[in-house]
Amino acid sequence: MSYTEIANSPWLWLACGACVVWVLFQSIMFIKKSLDTGKKIGITKEQVSTTVKTAAVATIGPSLGIVVGMVALLVAMGGPISWYRLSYIGSVAYEVSAAEMGAQAAGEALGSMSPEGFATAVWTMILGALGAPIITGLFTHKMEKLQNLMAGGKAELLPVVSGCAVAGVFAYLSMDRVFRFDSQTVAVLAGFIIMTVFSVYNKKANKKWIRNWAFTLSMFAGMLISMLF
Repeated sequence: MSYTEIANSPWLWLACGACVVWVLFQSIMFIKKSLDTGKKIGITKEQVSTTVKTAAVATIGPSLGIVVGMVALLVAMGGPISWYRLSYIGSVAYEVSAAEMGAQAAGEALGSMSPEGFATAVWTMILGALGAPIITGLFTHKMEKLQNLMAGGKAELLPVVSGCAVAGVFAYLSMDRVFRFDSQTVAVLAGFIIMTVFSVYNKKANKKWIRNWAFTLSMFAGMLISMLF
């Protein structure tokens, strides 16, 4: 059998499908527990609805990037593995690079592999991502103590610490693009400027649609403007 026949075989679809179903089950359970906890601590239905809408809208831009990257992964690794890996991890950049490194380690090229090369690529994708779930499983229960330590025991500082952490993550992901001085630099700066304009304007206007759509519109506008350069 060629590697493409193996990569798209019914048995692989079945195995990967079972894993995806498990992810969906976990997602449903998280949503249910979140809603139950929200009721207990006094979060209103309107607040929940606004949060869900904002989160859903904010995922449109990143999801489009994943879909585009998934096409390349589908061609190289087949449907089941691509579906399974992006349902679990979601990082197209990692999956493609890991598959390519696995194929090269087997002395082959991604997209024209033997069954052995395909197996090596799959194992590289899986083993390379094991660190995150292992660390999460071992240390997540200690995060509350870490948060309290970072906030100095003051509960009111926890939102500030969390906000700073998120800002740090976005800054880390963006700064690498800023100093390339190419179209990616233009995209980051344009998105930043447009998001700043939205934020400043909405302090006075207080428009609900701006709160929901500003992030997504800024990302798309940044990408479109960068295409001009």
